Amino acid sequence: MLSPIKLLLVEDSPVATIVLKRIFNASPEINVVGTACNGLEALELIPKLQPEVICTDFHMAEMNGLEFTQEVMQKYPRPILVISASVQADDTQNVFQLLKAGALDVFPKPIGGLVSDYDRLAHELIAKIKILSGVKVFTRHQSLGRIEKIPKTLKINQLPIHNHRLSTANYQRSIKNINSQPIKLLAIGASTGGPQALHAIISQLPANLPVPVICVQHISEGFLQGLVDWLDSESKVPVKIASFGEFPQAGTVYFPPEKSHLELDSQGRFIYSKAPPCGGHRPSVTITFKSVANFYGRGAAGVLLTGMGRDGAEGMLAISRLGGLTIAQDEASCVVFGMPKEAIDIGAAQHVLPISEIAFLLLAKLTIKH
Repeated sequence: MLSPIKLLLVEDSPVATIVLKRIFNASPEINVVGTACNGLEALELIPKLQPEVICTDFHMAEMNGLEFTQEVMQKYPRPILVISASVQADDTQNVFQLLKAGALDVFPKPIGGLVSDYDRLAHELIAKIKILSGVKVFTRHQSLGRIEKIPKTLKINQLPIHNHRLSTANYQRSIKNINSQPIKLLAIGASTGGPQALHAIISQLPANLPVPVICVQHISEGFLQGLVDWLDSESKVPVKIASFGEFPQAGTVYFPPEKSHLELDSQGRFIYSKAPPCGGHRPSVTITFKSVANFYGRGAAGVLLTGMGRDGAEGMLAISRLGGLTIAQDEASCVVFGMPKEAIDIGAAQHVLPISEIAFLLLAKLTIKH
């Protein structure tokens, strides 16, 4: 039998600490080896307790969650889950700074709600800890590599090879194998580790990006707007939640609203769907990918990033079969190599690249003369 996952809980609220310990102690697979009420206390405990996963709040005295995360990633890198009640716009911006600093995911505090919500959140939280316990954080950070800066504007008819040091043979092979059909819309799907991966790509997109982008990210309820606002503040292109009936506009990044699938109607306008979850997810990457494939055909491009499960794999296969471009993130740069692996296994991924090279391939495709 495997040893329980050693967890360190960093939380300044006594009530939240009691609730979270009750949830974790109910699972024989998790052992809360210590608690701390601020980052300074937690830093002293880490070398003694050697936790495999750390759960931290953002707002704490002495040392807040951001400062704590930065210190942990420098001295004792390991998986960090942000558990926060911060769902207001100003606070969620702060929460996502923790993800930029190295925390892997964000989760709402399971307090103050309905009993049914508590049970659901408790189950999801335990599942999240199990996933994160298997992540090798130091390997992930080394494998991200250096992401070269891309100019703020794109020279539409000029391939950017001379502007950048392209680091691997993968990229050169991908350039040679690009099909001649121009991209008309880019769709991206992600789950665990996705906010950081999306940031790595979206922050590199130029202000005059000639196509729209649709992103589907599995994220805990209440944090979507914060993710959108964070990415918008870090990017040269606007990032927003898609409006029903709107046509996708070039140079804009769209996300589906919470608890809704995002598709395109027969005219190419955004529509929402409350259809049952697909593979346990709503919004579903696969549903969006299939809709994009059906409308744009060879003009569609699909990118599947880090995440647990298989959502997006069948959708990526639909894009590939209709002649579109498909890219899966490689194992070394994934936080969780689940969704991309499924796409690779079923033959849906035409290119498998590290996160640091995906934006380059996409921009090269967008700047090829036709």
